[in-house]
Amino acid sequence: MTRFGRLGTMLALAATLAGCGGDGGSNTITPSGGGGSGGGSSGTATNGCSLRNRQNWVAAQMNEWYLFPETLPASLDPTPYSTVSDYIDALTATARAQRKDRYFTYITSIKEEDAYYNSGADAGFGFRLTADASQTRLMVAESFESGAALAAGIDRGTEIRGIGTTTANIQSIADIVRADPNNGLSNALGPDTAGTTRVLQVADTSGNVRTVTLTKSAFTLQPVSPNYGTQVIVENGQRYGYINLRTFISTADPQLRAAFATFKQQGITQVVVDLRYNGGGAITIADLFNNLLGGNRQTSDVMGYTAFRASKASNNTTTYFAPQAESIVPTRLAFIGTGGTASASELVVNRTLPYMGSNSGLIGANTYGKPVGQIALDKSECDDRLRVIAISIQNANQQGGYYNGLASVVPASCKAGDDLTRKMGDPQEASTRAALDFLQGKTCTPISASTATAQSLSGGARKLLQPERPSVAQRDVPGLF
Repeated sequence: MTRFGRLGTMLALAATLAGCGGDGGSNTITPSGGGGSGGGSSGTATNGCSLRNRQNWVAAQMNEWYLFPETLPASLDPTPYSTVSDYIDALTATARAQRKDRYFTYITSIKEEDAYYNSGADAGFGFRLTADASQTRLMVAESFESGAALAAGIDRGTEIRGIGTTTANIQSIADIVRADPNNGLSNALGPDTAGTTRVLQVADTSGNVRTVTLTKSAFTLQPVSPNYGTQVIVENGQRYGYINLRTFISTADPQLRAAFATFKQQGITQVVVDLRYNGGGAITIADLFNNLLGGNRQTSDVMGYTAFRASKASNNTTTYFAPQAESIVPTRLAFIGTGGTASASELVVNRTLPYMGSNSGLIGANTYGKPVGQIALDKSECDDRLRVIAISIQNANQQGGYYNGLASVVPASCKAGDDLTRKMGDPQEASTRAALDFLQGKTCTPISASTATAQSLSGGARKLLQPERPSVAQRDVPGLF
């Protein structure tokens, strides 16, 4: 079924130990059995990549590395499972019931993942979609700069009212969901392959209704939007920095450095960090982000800890701060989050708490709750990369375990909506306004420490649309199509 809550499958953290993990997929562990074939399989891809061999390989890696070995079945016959993914979901069923692994462990393509992490490459319409609880109102949360949607004038706040393959067979969103409430919307939008064309009936923010033909094409996702991702907001003579990070991939490095160089040059010490839809990504970029927010930290100050299962404890690491030339010394930080904020995003927030305390606040809604990270295990001849939950993560005070989101962990929070009628970073957009008010010391209503982590718009719950089997990009950029 379509799982809006399946944000947990998004690719997130990986161990940073040399030879023991990757920073989003660039480095991988050599699986048991040695060699690129992994898991002891041998021979050519033809005889080593049968469904049964791939399933057996997955089981071997899970038994060696999985963070929750006590939850794995003693034995599980792969025969009834027609895909590797279905078999993984069965292996992790107990951990999922305990909210420890909500589809965080999965199989993906090495080539596809590397392409995304190295450059943000993907194929699609180039927008992020969100739906209300009944799935009858499908809205655009944001559009990306080089995508087909923005080129057609479809941007944040646009409502998609109908989808078809031609103008003659456009179906209303309500009819699509009525026919298939689980997979209807994702299926209607078609496969994520270049050349896929759909005809959309859309209502612009002005109320103008029109029909638009869009074709999915390759585009490069900018981690920090060149249009609104970095801003300096001035109110009552005070300068505030605003930075919106969409995803933690390698190309975010120069963009984050440029943003913080601007903040530092202008003497900014109070920053709004907008991570409202950020599903995570490379831990190296999370480290950079915390270092850019840690200009007054010493290299002896602990940033955080990562811990493997007991049998792999020799791989445990402690990460220390390494302030950069662009780092600022913050006095107050306001992190905007929603149920779409997960993994590396939550890590960045959690690691500020020991040093900022109540001067670091969560604004918006409770976050997803993913205090664990994946490592990458490759079976290269099959183009298989197993992302297996193998590490738990904690801040310098050894705070972790926030499976129900950060609202129960942060000492300060302010509830706010996600206003699709205004651009993110607009001082009058609901969450941005609440973040600025927090920085200014104004009172607010705290976020409830609830597992109901949906964004809200006009009082109704909204969640980012996610297909049953997300692509690599969709795992880190939930709602992407």
